[in-house]
Amino acid sequence: MSDHAAASPAGSEAVPGHRYTAALASSIELRWQEHWEEHGTFEAPNPVGPLKGDVPEDKLFVQDMFPYPSGAGLHVGHPLGFIGTDVFARYHRMTGRNVLHTMGFDAFGLPAEQYAVQTGQHPRKTTEENVTRYLKQIRRLGLGHDERRRVNTTDLSYYRWTQWIFLQIFNSWYDEQQDRARPISELEAEYAEGTRTPVDGRPWAELTRVEQRRTIDAHRLVYLSDAPVNWCPGLGTVVANEEVTADGRSERGNFPVFRKNLRQWMMRITAYADRLVDDLDLLEWPEQVKSMQRNWIGRSKGAHIRFPVTDDVIEVFTTRPDTVFGATYMVLAPEHHLVDRIVPDAWPAGTDERWTGGHATPKEAVAAYRRAASQKSDLDRQENKEKTGVFVGVFATNPVNEASVPVFIADYVLMGYGTGAIMAVPGQDQRDWDFATAFGLPIIRTVQPAEGFDGEAFTGDGPAINSGFLDGLDIDEAKKTITTWLEQNGHGEGRLQYKLRDWLFARQRYWGEPFPIVYDSDGLPRALPESMLPVELPEVDDYSPRTFDPEDADSEPSPPLSRAADWIDVELDLGDGVRTYRRDANVMPQWAGSCWYQLRYVDPTDSERFCEPENERYWLGPQPQVHGQDDPGGVDLYIGGIEHAVLHLLYSRFWQKVLYDLGHVSAKEPYRRLFNQGYIQAYAYTDARGVYVPAEEVVERDGRYFWNDQEVRQEYGKMGKSLKNVVTPDEMCERYGADTFRFYEMAMGPMDVSRPWATKDVVGAQRFLQRMWRNVVDENTGEPHVSDEQPNEATLRALHKAIDGVHADYANMRFNTAGAKLIELNNHVTKTYGSKPAPRSVVEPMVQMLAPMCPHIAEEMWAVLGHDGSLAHGPFPVADEKYLVEDTVEYPIQVNGKVRARITVAASATQDEVKAAALAEEKVATLITGGEPRKVIVVPGRLVNVVV
Repeated sequence: MSDHAAASPAGSEAVPGHRYTAALASSIELRWQEHWEEHGTFEAPNPVGPLKGDVPEDKLFVQDMFPYPSGAGLHVGHPLGFIGTDVFARYHRMTGRNVLHTMGFDAFGLPAEQYAVQTGQHPRKTTEENVTRYLKQIRRLGLGHDERRRVNTTDLSYYRWTQWIFLQIFNSWYDEQQDRARPISELEAEYAEGTRTPVDGRPWAELTRVEQRRTIDAHRLVYLSDAPVNWCPGLGTVVANEEVTADGRSERGNFPVFRKNLRQWMMRITAYADRLVDDLDLLEWPEQVKSMQRNWIGRSKGAHIRFPVTDDVIEVFTTRPDTVFGATYMVLAPEHHLVDRIVPDAWPAGTDERWTGGHATPKEAVAAYRRAASQKSDLDRQENKEKTGVFVGVFATNPVNEASVPVFIADYVLMGYGTGAIMAVPGQDQRDWDFATAFGLPIIRTVQPAEGFDGEAFTGDGPAINSGFLDGLDIDEAKKTITTWLEQNGHGEGRLQYKLRDWLFARQRYWGEPFPIVYDSDGLPRALPESMLPVELPEVDDYSPRTFDPEDADSEPSPPLSRAADWIDVELDLGDGVRTYRRDANVMPQWAGSCWYQLRYVDPTDSERFCEPENERYWLGPQPQVHGQDDPGGVDLYIGGIEHAVLHLLYSRFWQKVLYDLGHVSAKEPYRRLFNQGYIQAYAYTDARGVYVPAEEVVERDGRYFWNDQEVRQEYGKMGKSLKNVVTPDEMCERYGADTFRFYEMAMGPMDVSRPWATKDVVGAQRFLQRMWRNVVDENTGEPHVSDEQPNEATLRALHKAIDGVHADYANMRFNTAGAKLIELNNHVTKTYGSKPAPRSVVEPMVQMLAPMCPHIAEEMWAVLGHDGSLAHGPFPVADEKYLVEDTVEYPIQVNGKVRARITVAASATQDEVKAAALAEEKVATLITGGEPRKVIVVPGRLVNVVV
């Protein structure tokens, strides 16, 4: 492994044949990568199954967030987390742990499909090409992955099990009494046995087959619903909230987006709302992420209140039922189902013109306003300062005082929270105040404002006013009193409410997982048996959904699969004879494949099960003896960006909990520990026209920046091709070597902090590795440059201090400070021994400590030092504690609060000895001027405080 002579470039100054250059680094790195692959160095054994091996009890499962194989490839910001997990995994592997670390690809999704639409090339071909390129880039970095465990969500062998998990959820219902999911067959049995009665009270046997099916389907954890969605006719597909701009247009194509009801698959994630909130307390996650999930779920305590209106009832949820006496109007979301039922043909006499929106009838006003609201995103509706709305033409009755209150629709009320209706109390809510002011509506305060308050809506604490029997009560007591009154009088009840909505689980696209569902002649969904999985995507001629006039809000989706006639209509025997069924033309969202991939990493080659239980328990099961009795289990370290703090993590937790309830897994959480890495950002430069210029060609002079002698403006932010500031890891590996690149990225700063990229600074990491190389290898001969002499006391102390510190830094992901300690130790060795060979007993631990961050050069130096095999499995050095004890201690001496001198005394010195030494110090003695100080305080090991 030590054959690494490098020829000098023609005409250049002679370079020693074994100097650590970029060329030599590349040669070493490629050779060791081949060695690791040939020897299966990073293969982690399973307890049972095809990957069975000898498994130690001490294991570690490290996982990176699922990357999408983009055709653009990687820039230097992408591998930051990947290198961090690799360093962490390598360190623990060297200490003897069984480490599972691999990487797969979340490869379904829109980019490959868009490319297919443009070129006619099948998305699978594009995806495979992107994966190949991606793998080439990350392998060049020397990541220690178990290659046998790689998965790709687009592979049949993978999405077969995604479909299988979908069926487990589809064939389940949530039993609120037992607070867990149960098989739907158990619900059917309860109805059949008469222990559960249909809503209408009829015996189960009297219901028709279709009625029975619909009753059961209404309980499923996956169900069909006419849900409000973001429909984009110009794209021909539904888009997620995150894909809608603030002005209500699609991010892709800038087409109008409309809110409309479409029949879609929904997952009943709301059944798990309490568990998803409560179990956050069990997880070792950043508090910011926990807070974001709690806010997204939005659990709040309040009351439902019913307001009669014509022949109907408007039900609202409020966290402030104590303010009901101040409700002077009501607002429904434009999409609310009651609107069509209650809107009259004509305006009531005397209707304020400000309320009509300039329309002749309520129906015209409602239709026009709904259309305008449908073109706004939820975010825009919530953040819009200008309050708009129209009166629907009817009045509701406030149940506590019989007051008649007008009913409006307004876009600042969303169907996604509460009941989609509010009682508006402008005296206590600023948004309601703004609306009431704009529409000339009454404002009644229900809480006494604080003395001196001169604002508008008052949201602070105070006694109830203008509230009948609540007057004088504080807010908490008023809430309890009014809730009791509502319940006793049949006008409402106390409730917990959630912002969380059920998960819209369908996309009108081609490149996604087909649903393992068919529809019978009654239009009812039927689950396919496991024997018919996977349901494979058919070949189609056109990958694009049918598009429509961008303004045609009434258009309906026509997905690409709906045109695959031979696939859509199919004859099957589902246990009751051969019949004709129709497949679902939608596909699952891209989130599906990433909801469970940690489970497939455990058992990627098992064709009989999605994950063998014994393997799942070993890698993911609870470890109360290690993590405490409340350990939920899950991946030991999950690292990725905070942008996935809510949706991906919430969806994954939901799927995991369903599988846990059904007995398929032992862990009730997918990810025990979560770490959010920071980002690598970069400078970009624009000329006088605002056009970006190549960042690598910009030079700095006297704090100003120039490109081709033209001054340019510096910006700071993300990397991107359009910003002409992309630096690729390929470039860095070619110019410096992968180990230099790895060390630089880890040394730039703490893993959880974003930092700017500066290519010119990479040379510092290269010089460090070159200096360490020279302390191990003779640059002229390639032989070991070490001696067998014993190191001196100072060097032993420096070595063992470094070992102790680097151990702690690696274990706690402080890779930048681990790097700093290695640099400090190497500098000490260089300064102490110069060009003479350093002691082998010092050099070898240095190489071992470097190995997690810079594995290739460490392996090579280890081989040069005469060792066979790889360092990947250790050993990792252990500090000798006797060298960690300091012989002396330095004390700063404060005189009247100011540090005036310092003394060094033996670490074993008593307080009296420290005191005597302090008073004898020349500067202190001068300040005391021969007298006795009033007080001398010795803080052991820290300072001496003298009061004169």
